[in-house]
Amino acid sequence: MSSKTTVIAQEELQWQFSYCDKIAAYWHEKQVTPTAYVETYGCQQNEADSEKIRGYLTQSGYAIVQQAEGADVVVMNTCAIREHAEQRVFGNLGALTHTKRRHPEQKIFLCGCMAGETKVSDRIKKSYPHVDGVFSTHHLWQFPEILWNVLSTGKRQFFIADEAGSIAEGIPQVRDNTLKAWVSIMYGCNNFCTYCIVPYVRGRERSRKKEDILAECRCLIESGCKEITLLGQNVNSYGKDLAEGVDFSDLLAEIAAIPGDFLIRFMTSHPRDASQKLFDTMASSPKIAKQLHLPFQSGSSRVLKAMNRHYDRETYLEKVRYAKSVMPDLVLTSDVIVGFPGETEDEFEQTISLIEQVRYDALFTFIFSPRAGTPAAAMDDPTPKEEKNRRFDRLCAVQNAISEQIHQSYVGKTLRCLVDGTEKDMLTARTEGGRLVRFPGDSALIGTYQMITITGATTWSLTGNLERG
Repeated sequence: MSSKTTVIAQEELQWQFSYCDKIAAYWHEKQVTPTAYVETYGCQQNEADSEKIRGYLTQSGYAIVQQAEGADVVVMNTCAIREHAEQRVFGNLGALTHTKRRHPEQKIFLCGCMAGETKVSDRIKKSYPHVDGVFSTHHLWQFPEILWNVLSTGKRQFFIADEAGSIAEGIPQVRDNTLKAWVSIMYGCNNFCTYCIVPYVRGRERSRKKEDILAECRCLIESGCKEITLLGQNVNSYGKDLAEGVDFSDLLAEIAAIPGDFLIRFMTSHPRDASQKLFDTMASSPKIAKQLHLPFQSGSSRVLKAMNRHYDRETYLEKVRYAKSVMPDLVLTSDVIVGFPGETEDEFEQTISLIEQVRYDALFTFIFSPRAGTPAAAMDDPTPKEEKNRRFDRLCAVQNAISEQIHQSYVGKTLRCLVDGTEKDMLTARTEGGRLVRFPGDSALIGTYQMITITGATTWSLTGNLERG
């Protein structure tokens, strides 16, 4: 794989727009308004990529629909983090043989992280003849060209070259939500954690220019967006590959200086690069949410070294201590892996003790899943599945009890929340820390900030009432 980032010239992007025009003319000649369905698996970065896919499709004349049945184009944007996710995709991809049988002109594409794995593209070529195209994340910017090639030649297309990755500015986006927006600030990863496939399928770290990010954020805020979540596999590495002398903390401060009533969130942070400067910047601005997702993965320093995480237990705990000292109301969440190859019972207990010491608001918990092509997949793994399941259940029980205790402490407090939707006969809102609140109210409040008094709590969410002023 090359380590050099490719910056897509605007002339090349205009060439893609010319393919959009060709596709639109193709359907106009048939006097048909074509439809397209995009299904997304995985992380927020995949969601952001799907917004660009929908943007290209809309510019090509397609109407976006909510199901594959009858759609002229189906795009499955995939995740490769865990094997279970891949098997689910293959199952759903196989089921599309029936939709294509009923609609023979339907064109089916697989993209995203799975498309960057050679074993996946080989399997598609051999066993899924109804799939018309496969393109990796590196080739998303070429989707109009890929789609046009399929429409005009009837031949299958595979754009899966192994490369460091690219940055393409100016791809149109169709967002699902006008209140909240994902903004990718960088792509790829340089960390090579031994269990993770991401650097192999998304390429090396590459940062967008600060001016492009600020322009996108200004546009969103001026259009009424209330929450912007900055995305990257490791946002704390932002700017290391740029000559501008700007880091992630600097970027956060400049976005927060944009006029308007909005909140900034970000994910994901790698502990190695989470600095006191970052925590001080968060603490200093009311526009930066006091919410931090800081994956620790294991409470054992030995396991962390085997994972190639570049920090140890005490270093992680020191960062957490400092962050909480400057942000006493910080909402802290994390990722943890149970059953990493060679993890002993004592090392698992170190993970439990770290959770009890830090007291996370919530955890995203996983049982180790070997990914072919990563170093961890070849490690000796003597712990039986049943034992891993036992550890996993115990860890979840410990964290759930902590989450419920923390949520109970909200009862009686009045918090500023963004009202963002409905659920059955209730409105939903999010606290600054990202906690879900359900409360009775008029749907006209959606899109506004309201003061809500918390009246009840569970492990997963809060309930409340509007403050009566």
